Amino acid sequence: MATEPLPSIDFSTLVISLSQTTLVHLGEAPDPDGQQAPPNLPLARQTIDLLGVLQEKTKGNLTGSEERLLDQVLYDLRLRFVEVSREEKHA
Repeated sequence: MATEPLPSIDFSTLVISLSQTTLVHLGEAPDPDGQQAPPNLPLARQTIDLLGVLQEKTKGNLTGSEERLLDQVLYDLRLRFVEVSREEKHA
């Protein structure tokens, strides 16, 4: 059984992993088993907040590209959270 090599472990990999987890919680990406789960807004919010804590605690200690990645991921996830929240209210 051939396995693909795991990605390197660095700050960007952590941010992207947490972003993917949030997308699963928002119901916008399949879970690791390939199943599409309904949105779980409390878990999505918690993971977004965790990324916000990382942003706050690492301020001034990231490379420019790491900072831009974290800023863009948080912006995108927060917008998606609001959109999914609105859809859930109207469902």
